Amino acid sequence: MSFELKIFPAGYIQTNAYLLSNLDTKESVLIDAPHSVWDDLDPVLSENGCTLKALFLTHGHYDHIGDAARIQKMGVPVYGHKDDKIFYETPEVMRSYSYPPDMTLEPVMIDHWVDQGDVVPMLGEPVEIRHIPGHCPGNILFYFKNLKASFVGDALFAGSIGRTDLPRGDFPTLEKSIKDQIYTLDHDTVVYPGHGPQTTVGQERGTNPFVQA
Repeated sequence: MSFELKIFPAGYIQTNAYLLSNLDTKESVLIDAPHSVWDDLDPVLSENGCTLKALFLTHGHYDHIGDAARIQKMGVPVYGHKDDKIFYETPEVMRSYSYPPDMTLEPVMIDHWVDQGDVVPMLGEPVEIRHIPGHCPGNILFYFKNLKASFVGDALFAGSIGRTDLPRGDFPTLEKSIKDQIYTLDHDTVVYPGHGPQTTVGQERGTNPFVQA
């Protein structure tokens, strides 16, 4: 099958949104939905003749869910982890650390709660869910094993890790999540983070200065 991945840094702090499309079946999935990302996605979906089948949310922080309610209203089902329910359904709790402080924070109601070990069929592929708390309680990764791709939200970055100083963050929890759930993926798995460039599991296992294998 022929797959295409497009990356859209969007929103006020350039949060990565990932549009993964199966060009044979004309189906797409979006991973994370920063503010205004739909304006960039819509022309690409139209050009490829693809239908957006799902929105996968790696976690509930405001910069990852800014366009989620807008997309959900188009009939797109949304997936997320229950431990971030308060962020999804009551985003005003993030007002004190959102940027800009007067930004629109619209609730999104998750259609499908997923958890550690779940496998979601999407685009003709099995997608494994791994729970990776620490940056926030409900951070999860979406692992497309056959495509050697993992979408990890803000748990791990190229040469760095997610913040743990925000409410409900915890470094020991994040460290354990990275070691147990990300570093155990195949070494050549590409890591697609919530901000910045992609990396690989092997690269981070060998060189990440914050969490060593």
